[in-house]
Amino acid sequence: MSDVVFVDTNILIYAHDVDAGAKRSRAAEKLRQLWESGAGRLSVQVLQEFYVNVTQKLATPVARSTAREVVSSYGAWIREPTTAETVTRAIDIVGLAQISFWDALIVASAEQVAATYIYSEDLNPGQTIAGVTIVNPLAD
Repeated sequence: MSDVVFVDTNILIYAHDVDAGAKRSRAAEKLRQLWESGAGRLSVQVLQEFYVNVTQKLATPVARSTAREVVSSYGAWIREPTTAETVTRAIDIVGLAQISFWDALIVASAEQVAATYIYSEDLNPGQTIAGVTIVNPLAD
């Protein structure tokens, strides 16, 4: 199997945002590759953020039933629960990396599943935090 890749919420959102143009195509292709390789991972946090954003915050919202199906499908990518230990690790990462708690929780969750990479447009590409390297899969 290839390196484990943790997917941040923004990449999942772009893949389902009909108004995202080229970013939608790139995000969808990266997710397809992760499905085929079995390397994709995410957390409950990502699914929660995805659902709220695509049903309430997009210019063209995704139907709730469709968003529910996406959440259900990507549930297969959750391999570890978010625990109190995950949260306390995120708190430590906030101080170490000087990032927001929510971003640190993404990093802690990625670290927990032994991810090599995090696909994210929000974090700094090329930066390694807690042993996980940030990649912006939407960049040219």
